[in-house]
Amino acid sequence: MDIQLFAAKLDRPLTDEEAETFLRIMPEERRERLMRVPKEELRHEPLCAYAILYMVTRTIYGWKKLPPMRYSKYGKPVFDGYPDVQFNISHTRRAVLVGVHDEPLGVDIEKLRPVSERTMERIAGTTSRQAFFESWVRRESRSKWNGAGLGSIREDESPAMLGERIEYIKTFPDYVACVCTHSDAPIAKVRTFTIK
Repeated sequence: MDIQLFAAKLDRPLTDEEAETFLRIMPEERRERLMRVPKEELRHEPLCAYAILYMVTRTIYGWKKLPPMRYSKYGKPVFDGYPDVQFNISHTRRAVLVGVHDEPLGVDIEKLRPVSERTMERIAGTTSRQAFFESWVRRESRSKWNGAGLGSIREDESPAMLGERIEYIKTFPDYVACVCTHSDAPIAKVRTFTIK
């Protein structure tokens, strides 16, 4: 199966009806976790990500609902009982990225935003905002591929592992996105959506 990538940009907040509909789609554990987020507007991007994941799995696998999730030994969410259905989601300010494949993958999307030169130099060895966020999405997609999470992102970036493949993905202006995998499957054209 090709690596499937879907990106959505939120040009407006979700309506209450949209948020309620998307909330019902989420697996129960993820729904409960999301409801603990104190600011309602911070729930919109994850809601969109799971709505896309639901639409993709319904189309590809014919699922009527998302199955329960569990966490791998490194904390990566996986569908319980479906080891051949791998997914990863990322969200940032007003945008989401969802990846689905039959092998593990990690995705990340970030909005280009102001960062101090000191921070860029310390973390990524650069003073370019574009290079800083490229470094960040590369590191985060790598850590999400293996499920190690943000704790595995080091200030000094480790070299590529054998078989590792990192690809930058074009999504929206002023956003940087990346996918990490060890699969040699082609990456299907990124499907983008805008909620206007």
